Amino acid sequence: MITTKMRKIMALVVVLALSGCIGQSSQSSVQSSTVDDIVSDLKGLSIDEFFDASFKQLLLRYPEWVTALGISEEVGLRNNTLNDLSDEYIRETQELESAILRLLREYDRSSLTEDQQISYDTYEWYLDDLVRGRKFMYYNYPIHHFLLSYHDELIRLFTEYHTLTDEEDCEDYVARLSSVDTQVAQLLTGLKKREELGVIPPTYILTMTRQMLMEFLGSSSRDPSTISGRSILFYTYFADKVEEVDLSDEERDVLREEALKAVEESVLPAYADLLEYVEYLETVATSTAGVWRFPEGDEYYQYMLRHETSTVLTPEEIHQMGLAEVDRIQQEMREVFDGLGYPQDESMNTLIDRAIMERGFINTYTQSGKEEVISTYEDILDDVDSRLDEVFDIRPAAELIVVGEPSFGGGGGFYVQASLDGSRPGAFHTGIGNSYVPTYRMPTIAYHEAIPGHYFQISIAQELDLPLFRRDIVNNGFVEGWALYAEQLVYEMGLYEDDPYGNIGRLHMELLRAVRLVADTGIHYKQWTREEARAYMKEAMGNDDSSHEVDRYIVLPAQATGYMVGKLKMLELRQKAMDELGDAFNIKEFHHVVLSSGGVPLTLLEKRVEEYIDSRMGATIQLKTCALGTVRIQSRTPQLMSYFNTDTLMCTEFRMVQRQQ
Repeated sequence: MITTKMRKIMALVVVLALSGCIGQSSQSSVQSSTVDDIVSDLKGLSIDEFFDASFKQLLLRYPEWVTALGISEEVGLRNNTLNDLSDEYIRETQELESAILRLLREYDRSSLTEDQQISYDTYEWYLDDLVRGRKFMYYNYPIHHFLLSYHDELIRLFTEYHTLTDEEDCEDYVARLSSVDTQVAQLLTGLKKREELGVIPPTYILTMTRQMLMEFLGSSSRDPSTISGRSILFYTYFADKVEEVDLSDEERDVLREEALKAVEESVLPAYADLLEYVEYLETVATSTAGVWRFPEGDEYYQYMLRHETSTVLTPEEIHQMGLAEVDRIQQEMREVFDGLGYPQDESMNTLIDRAIMERGFINTYTQSGKEEVISTYEDILDDVDSRLDEVFDIRPAAELIVVGEPSFGGGGGFYVQASLDGSRPGAFHTGIGNSYVPTYRMPTIAYHEAIPGHYFQISIAQELDLPLFRRDIVNNGFVEGWALYAEQLVYEMGLYEDDPYGNIGRLHMELLRAVRLVADTGIHYKQWTREEARAYMKEAMGNDDSSHEVDRYIVLPAQATGYMVGKLKMLELRQKAMDELGDAFNIKEFHHVVLSSGGVPLTLLEKRVEEYIDSRMGATIQLKTCALGTVRIQSRTPQLMSYFNTDTLMCTEFRMVQRQQ
């Protein structure tokens, strides 16, 4: 069934040759005249038409992104191509981004409605941010040990984003497998450009990456002919899933053979080449952690802080913010420990360990333990969902599922957003691999990842009657800030009143987000070594369970700062609304204003809340509406990362769709 929203998308499709997507027989890259033609077609549109038509052109540059959103059919695409990672294509995309920004600025903002002005400002910030980052296009690490690495995103594409429901889906899957060698060749070219600039991950990052690649291949061999294609995840996943497609046995066998051929002739040689290059990089890399060592590295880090927090805070300001928050949260934790009757002269490490032990663990070495983790999360989410009417008048309609991930343990995890067309639910992935899951932090993880955190906020944004870009673009400071705010909101709702251990878990997780501000800026601004950052984290957190996160901060500079910066901004704005509105303040209205903004940069959220306050003081604000729905929580057996480093996912994440370059 095609919804009104999908009809809107279909009506705005601009037909393209779609050259530049790997896997098609047409020319390999968009000619410069194509960008000119696109710009010509975008001129003269109304602002609302321009928002959707221009963003659609950017979407079409990333076919994997279109698949993840679940709108391939609506925009006239098949799911048979991979993103083009060539330098030429990336620069053509940048040319298009600049052209769209110039066209946007030709509109008279003052003549737009209030909602259109919010969209204008959000789109301008997004496009301007892309342009600002252009000079650093080869400063990131496309391949590393953590989430959003190239090989990790490819696994997500082939095991979650690309659904298999009919024969065409299966054929498209095989076509994509056949294109992996071309894409990896482009990736390697980009990695070599980075090497020339000195942008090489530290040795220990490359070592972990090499180990993950070897585990994916099931071999350390560089000879693809010695590796069994039948054991590769992409093939095993496909071979299992094709059984569920309405086809004859003969048709399934043919598709399996085609998939096996694609794995053996494309995937295995490509991964062998990638593994060989990673091994080479290990021989020329150093142990230096921070991006300050890059040419103009300080400028790059300042850009990344702005990109990830959507603020203009300096590294020093964020560092000091982190130190202050660490002190505050540690004091709050000690007050909870006092309430439990713990000795006041005990070290933080001793107190935390005692609380963790007393709250208990779930043993996931057993199948019953794995099932218990999933059912416990489901119960937590059911409970908080039943209480939401106290503070919200808006809810998402998208389905939510809890996915047990056997590839890592500890009960942490990440959230994967639902597709826009409803074909794929929102998914909270949690680690059920062999381990002992500490239960003290499980409520907080559930609130952060799902309700009222990532699932709740992102699904609402996707379902709003807003321009497509506002329903899709993820602003890290807003998204992670909201999820951390959601953790505190649930505490304020009283859900920890009879659970002091759970409250310690909440505070310990919040402490981690404060520590991140210090460690991230310490590494990339103050030139801390990996060892210095790990030592600080161990001391501040009270134990050594989180110090491995330092490697995450090294490969994703500034990303981890968005959580606390975003949360503090939201609390600041809420307090401002409470102070100025007094008895007229309504928490449901405040949340409605924040959530109906669709994930805007924090600077624009502040403006939005100030406008709400002004409107509320003079008249009733016109609030947007969103479809109300019932959350249905299901568990599901995944087919995912058998090679994942079990230490890397202890803490919660939102997994955004990565636009690889």
